[in-house]
Amino acid sequence: MLKEIKELIHNGRQYIPDLKTALLKEPFRGRPEISTEKVDEEMLQKMCPLNAILVNPVRVDLGKCVFCGECAFAFPEKIRFTSDHKMATNCRERLIISEGENSPIQLDSAVVRKEIRSVLKRSLKLRQVSAGGDNSCEFELNACGNPNFDMGRFGIEFVASPRHADGIVITGPISENMAEALQICYDAVPSPKIVVLAGIDAISGGIFSDSPALNRDFLEKYPVDLYIPGNPAHPLTVINGILDLLRA
Repeated sequence: MLKEIKELIHNGRQYIPDLKTALLKEPFRGRPEISTEKVDEEMLQKMCPLNAILVNPVRVDLGKCVFCGECAFAFPEKIRFTSDHKMATNCRERLIISEGENSPIQLDSAVVRKEIRSVLKRSLKLRQVSAGGDNSCEFELNACGNPNFDMGRFGIEFVASPRHADGIVITGPISENMAEALQICYDAVPSPKIVVLAGIDAISGGIFSDSPALNRDFLEKYPVDLYIPGNPAHPLTVINGILDLLRA
């Protein structure tokens, strides 16, 4: 009994009452801020093996960024990663952060389909599809429903069957072996349905983007309703992104 009490005191309160105002501390890296300071842009760009850094002007593509922080370590006067975890959006272009821009990443309400907020607003059931994922984003999606984050309090839950779902959450770069399974799962979800990409592998292919083992044709056939960056995506990024999509 004393051991359990000691652990409770040490860990503190883990349940997060308000997920929208929750703050994260280092070593978490969230939305980057890029100054207008002049640096060797060619060297900065070459530092990133995923080509997440663009130049003229300097930009960071969060759809490709693994949040390793190496660019910020090498050029601290140019790039700084904040603790802002609210990075999900429904516009792929908004994941590209330009120098001098310090405003939060937001959804474009004008692009959100009307049926999403009229039909799915109060209850959303999702089927997660690991399309060649490495289990990192899958672990974080599982954490969304644990006692710390308790996504179910908002009526958002993962279900076992796509026939019971309102949409799919894709993780992984979509390998050739999973392309048909993903299509079958999507077809089994009744309309209206949403498509969510969680993690950079799903958004851009990540480190596998140029691999012939991928088949990302699915993303060319159907609109994506929500992009959730991260490697992996943090539960707070996932939950707040979905809530914004449903209720903003």
